[in-house]
Amino acid sequence: MGRGFRQPQLPELPRPGVIPLDTQAKGKYLVTTTGYEKLHQELEDLENKRAEVASNIRTAKGFGDLSENFEYHEAKREQGFVEGRIMQLKVILPSLQMVRPEEVSTEKVGFGAVVTVEEETGDEWEFFIVGPLEADPLEDRISYESPLGAALLGSKVGDEVEADVPAGKLRYTVKEIRAYTPE
Repeated sequence: MGRGFRQPQLPELPRPGVIPLDTQAKGKYLVTTTGYEKLHQELEDLENKRAEVASNIRTAKGFGDLSENFEYHEAKREQGFVEGRIMQLKVILPSLQMVRPEEVSTEKVGFGAVVTVEEETGDEWEFFIVGPLEADPLEDRISYESPLGAALLGSKVGDEVEADVPAGKLRYTVKEIRAYTPE
């Protein structure tokens, strides 16, 4: 039997969800202006890093037997990561739809909104609703695909929302909705 051409596997990409925007982005990755700039900068940085990685491989080859050469294997691993991420970004970047602050609704929670909520205990939290490419829960940047992000979508000031998360049920009252301001 002949060997056929096998299409290379691309890294798995996050899937966009349904977002309450006037113009839905079918097949697009929604990002804020800051996210757009960060992804473009990451690609530029990685493309510049290629030469450094290639140099590390050449240097490591000089250390002797490649089968037991940790530096060589580590440099090849780094090269694989850099090339894989470059490939992933080259797939993502043409599919980006940038959402500017002036396009964000403050009537109800949607992509790009900064939402102030109050817990039943009286504690207030502020969440920035972003897409999966920009999510960082430690920075209170939550994806609209997360349980809390999905629960908040479409809510208005005064609405009570409940989200099922692994730790249990979270209940919040929406206090304020505003558009993000670029960092």
